[in-house]
Amino acid sequence: MSYRELAIRPVLVWSVVTVAGRLPVAMAPLALVFLVRERPGGYSLGAALAAAYVLGEIIAAPVLGMRMKAERARPQLVAGLAAGAAGFAGLGLLPGAHPAVLAALALLAGAGPAAVPGGLRALLTSLVPERAVTQAMSMESVLTFGIWAAAPALATGLALGVDPAVPLLLQGVLMGLSVAGLWLLPAGWAAEPPEKGATARRALLRAWPVYVLGAGALTLLALAELILPALLEQRGIGIGWAGPLLAGFSIGSAVGAFVYGLRGGRWPGALPVQSVVLVLGVSAGVALVAVLPRTLGIAITLALSGLLMAPAMLTRNLALREILPPSALAAGYSVMYAAVGAGYAASGTLAGALLKVVAPSTAILCGVGLTVLLTVVGAVGERRTARLAAAPAAQDAVAPVRKVRR
Repeated sequence: MSYRELAIRPVLVWSVVTVAGRLPVAMAPLALVFLVRERPGGYSLGAALAAAYVLGEIIAAPVLGMRMKAERARPQLVAGLAAGAAGFAGLGLLPGAHPAVLAALALLAGAGPAAVPGGLRALLTSLVPERAVTQAMSMESVLTFGIWAAAPALATGLALGVDPAVPLLLQGVLMGLSVAGLWLLPAGWAAEPPEKGATARRALLRAWPVYVLGAGALTLLALAELILPALLEQRGIGIGWAGPLLAGFSIGSAVGAFVYGLRGGRWPGALPVQSVVLVLGVSAGVALVAVLPRTLGIAITLALSGLLMAPAMLTRNLALREILPPSALAAGYSVMYAAVGAGYAASGTLAGALLKVVAPSTAILCGVGLTVLLTVVGAVGERRTARLAAAPAAQDAVAPVRKVRR
């Protein structure tokens, strides 16, 4: 199936809803910093608000994802987006409020829609035939990286060119529009009867290697985004190059997602093998960025790393579809969302601590080492899980033979 066949009304509506719902998320950290940067201790307060926002996402995503009903997902999606819209609007309307109030609103803005990406991804795969799922998820990845490429410029331009509160108000309006768009989409997606609580939790826990590999991949994105400005200063390169270089990474990721979907997932190797190879490829690229002296070399390496980044994340989401039953997919995607957010936050914390004692290039290499460690742990865990899953099937196959011999 070609990408042309995704141009159907439900998928186009889904795309508009996704852009309106995810653009505020992509703008959030930078918009929060700009909102309070002119107050005393503004940058520290902005970082604290961004941390509260991410914490809300990480905590709420698995909790809300596990409560989502496949056939009746719309009410929860609406409630989550409405809560996010209220949080963003509150931040924009009360920029001078007490820091505790701003932190509570940031927490609400992050926690409310935390399960929405997982629910929308499960809904998307229900709108297309099974043979087109890889292309649909590739299209989603292209859309996501396009959003993340545009969001920093939009947040910065509005905050500096108009008013620091305007990005937050726009984020609230966009999330409100995404709520309206949900009524043009199906209420949910078909699934077998949901697993019981304990069984569903066991199914989600069995997929832990997938989450670990996903978190490992996002640590690389954190390294690229958070340490690149310091690395450029270390190399004597103008810090203004950070934005264009990261945009090149995002554009490369969008291209990589598109190319991966062209073959409908028919690439050499099983999904776990593809994922490990791709993450290690991105790791090598980020490590190379740490030692390259010139802007052009860094730009080319980041763009090539981006080509591999999106397929690495795609293979993780496709692997979840193979492991989890349809009724648990939204929860699985939400747990993955929390895991990659935790990986991003952990890498950012590690980078911040290391930058106090080592050079930026060394900090990047240490972060790459963390990614490689997570990749190895995830790969070993995935092989072990596969062996355990294959053992009962082998026993069932042998049992009839033994019975005949008796």
